[in-house]
Amino acid sequence: MGLNASINSGFWQGKRVFLTGHTGFKGSWLSLWLQMLGAELTGFALGPPTTPSLFREANVHEGMTSIEGDIRDLDHLRESMDSASPEIIIHMAAQPLVRYSYQNPVETYATNVMGTVNVLEAVRKMSGVRCVVNVTTDKCYENKELDRPYQEEDPMGGHDPYSSSKGCAELVSAAYRSSFFNPQDYASHGVALATARAGNVIGGGDWAEDRLIPDIIRAFETGKIAQIRNPHAVRPWQHVMEPLRGYLILAEKLMNEGVAYAEGWNFGPKNEDARPVEWIVEQMASSWGKSAGWKCDPGEHPHEAGLLKLDISKVRNRLGWEPCLDLNEALNLVIDWAQEHRQGAQMRGVTQNQILTYQNAG
Repeated sequence: MGLNASINSGFWQGKRVFLTGHTGFKGSWLSLWLQMLGAELTGFALGPPTTPSLFREANVHEGMTSIEGDIRDLDHLRESMDSASPEIIIHMAAQPLVRYSYQNPVETYATNVMGTVNVLEAVRKMSGVRCVVNVTTDKCYENKELDRPYQEEDPMGGHDPYSSSKGCAELVSAAYRSSFFNPQDYASHGVALATARAGNVIGGGDWAEDRLIPDIIRAFETGKIAQIRNPHAVRPWQHVMEPLRGYLILAEKLMNEGVAYAEGWNFGPKNEDARPVEWIVEQMASSWGKSAGWKCDPGEHPHEAGLLKLDISKVRNRLGWEPCLDLNEALNLVIDWAQEHRQGAQMRGVTQNQILTYQNAG
């Protein structure tokens, strides 16, 4: 593992950061990381979406201001942002599950589309914010399941409510950037707005339903055979720390160099780590040991993309970022975390140690 572009720890010391979605899986990892970097962090989100959750298991609320709120509530969001007076906003609050979106499309669109509108509207009505990183997803693209990675300029789309809601969130961001945070008028508004699109993130502390890695670990922990829906589906797998490092580097660039980086960015894995589900579960079963195994679930399932890859040439060339964990290393970190948790370890310390090792590598 060799790091390329790295986080400037000194930059984050004392920075006022407002993070939506801090109680979720990715948000909890980022909250701990920002605390370790010395940021003055305020989080705004609903309560943790699962029980157990990384937020509770790692006592993420320690060392930050944690506000329980709904991004669909513009008044509460504006009041909380005004109180925090942030310089940097990272918007991660979302309904993040494809299968859930089929059952709850209205909630999915209200959260992912209008939630984004509310965040950007709150920014528009306040002063002092200098950069916004809106985190969307690799699924925001109109996926024609072509055997080529998607580039930032490819059209937005989405077959299912979740994917299309994130495509909409990208369009909302682009419209707000053109209308209210236009790069040509940067001197007057002072806000640099970018979007970040990551792949299928994995990592310790994810207990979400209908996500591959949590489903596999739940089965292995209880001695059951893992049920796999789409063994041949190819996804851009990556450890959660990889895109989070990208978001932090992007925020630094937006703060230091403004609108030169105010656009969309893919933070995906290397092409060779876009692997089929079957490969993932085989590797995990081998690493877990004992009687870990899997079988295909033959039931009827809603449509999920069979092939999806991201092109990361732009972020590699312009931000100097690229992945530094290969997929085997990422999977081993997930299994190590899960086994530490099973043994009753203090998970805040375990998670912080993984972050520190990753940050200091190379």
